[in-house]
Amino acid sequence: MAAKSPPGSPSKDYEKINLTEPNTPVENGAVPVAANDDGGVNLKPKISLLNGCTVIIGSIIGSGIFVSPKGVVGGCGSVGLSLIVWIACGLFSMIGAYCYAELGTAIVRSGADYAYIFEAFGPFLAFLRLWVECMIVRPCSLAIVALTFAYYVIEPLFPGCEQPDTAVRLLAAVCIVILTIINMYDVKWATRVQDVFTYAKVGALILIIITGFVQLGKGHYEHFLDPFKGTETDVGKVSMAFYSGLFAYNGWNYLNYVIEELKDPYRNLPRAIWISCTLVIVVYAFTNVAYFTTVSPQGIIDSPAVAVMFSQKLYGVMWWIMPIFVALSTFGGVNGILFTTARLFFVGAREGHMPQVLNMVSINRLTPAPAALFMGLTSLVYLCSSDMYALINYVGFVNWLAIGLSVVSLLYFRWKRPEMNRPIKVHLVWPIIYTLASIFLVILPFYASPVETAMGCAIIATGIPVYLICVKWTNKPKAFLRFWNSFTIVTQKDIISNIQQLHPDDTETSVGCPRGAKGGLEPSNHQPIRRMMGH
Repeated sequence: MAAKSPPGSPSKDYEKINLTEPNTPVENGAVPVAANDDGGVNLKPKISLLNGCTVIIGSIIGSGIFVSPKGVVGGCGSVGLSLIVWIACGLFSMIGAYCYAELGTAIVRSGADYAYIFEAFGPFLAFLRLWVECMIVRPCSLAIVALTFAYYVIEPLFPGCEQPDTAVRLLAAVCIVILTIINMYDVKWATRVQDVFTYAKVGALILIIITGFVQLGKGHYEHFLDPFKGTETDVGKVSMAFYSGLFAYNGWNYLNYVIEELKDPYRNLPRAIWISCTLVIVVYAFTNVAYFTTVSPQGIIDSPAVAVMFSQKLYGVMWWIMPIFVALSTFGGVNGILFTTARLFFVGAREGHMPQVLNMVSINRLTPAPAALFMGLTSLVYLCSSDMYALINYVGFVNWLAIGLSVVSLLYFRWKRPEMNRPIKVHLVWPIIYTLASIFLVILPFYASPVETAMGCAIIATGIPVYLICVKWTNKPKAFLRFWNSFTIVTQKDIISNIQQLHPDDTETSVGCPRGAKGGLEPSNHQPIRRMMGH
């Protein structure tokens, strides 16, 4: 998708970092900025260990644990097996996170699955992963979580009534726009939002857990007297329960997407993973125990929002705080998806798999502003559609396919590159176990929903002609290159103008901006994945 500029293009100041002295006039009236110590403009490490933990925890804990864990209960049939599945799913996710700790510290490049698949199996498979993730999975997920946020904000105003669809969608759009602006403006602002709303959602779950212990103290433990009563014996249903539980833990690998901005990644990545995954497993298990003190297994299956039912039964006139807590949780979830996906777009553009403008960095703010803007706009487009839920169902298995391939890449690197620097080295039994389980998770949807999965495969296949035309075909006509270069410049100028409005007080000048402009964008000078290990 990215195209090289034709010789003699007048836009060269927009595409290359000028290393002349500050305030020296350059072509077209632009004023350059002094180069950084590493010779260019990059995203800088601003994410601390605490920020890293909130990125993971905030990405894992979404609306699912509040709204309806009925997928696990419905597939298990009993209280005891449900709790076992919740804990087992957490431990399985921790094994995957353990493997990702080795990959993330050996390949310190943002992009997570995309970067690891690219390095191990080449650009084609990596592009297909990027294509589905960036064009469907992430924007659809962002739109759905934003809709959930809007639904629960409005819920207390329409108790027992249908929420107006237009109002819900407009509020969801406002949520996306606000968080897009924050992510374009400053990394610290984005991480602060993630911190605050992660504290809010964990606080809500702690409130539920404390209430559950109070209920146990009052003798409400009838559902635990025979915990395995009604246990489901159908292996297919139990497998689907396990699948539902793993979906609730989705997000444990999100810190790997932004690892280039993590301070001291060799220490903080594994620490953040272990702290976050352990905390989430404990909180999820005790939250489900609390639910069972008040709501029966059948009640959980029948309820569209078990946390709201829980609060209505126990909190009286204060029941409305639970929908608000769910809204806060989903607001943080929207921010986490937007924050990490912008970096995925950014890395994809750096590899030539997405338009070059998405590889631009705001010089003053050091944020991937174009990538964040593109993610926000794409999500707003999906917000106007009623088919996004179906699209997510079609390509749901792709997540496990990509994670499985990433863990397989760990085994591949052990075989082909035994000399690779590995600050963390996991025992081979763990990636082997995870790979075998991932194969099962990829095959299961073909058995459970073959039509939807076939549609998902067809959607993935649409990326093949895009790859051949936009990436593989390098000898493109000069007219096309000139058009693409002009598009990059126009888009870049528009975003510069927007960033100036966001922070008009900045006084630093930037490369390629008209004289007097106060904000700017430049391409990142990070080494592409394909060159980082001597390829």
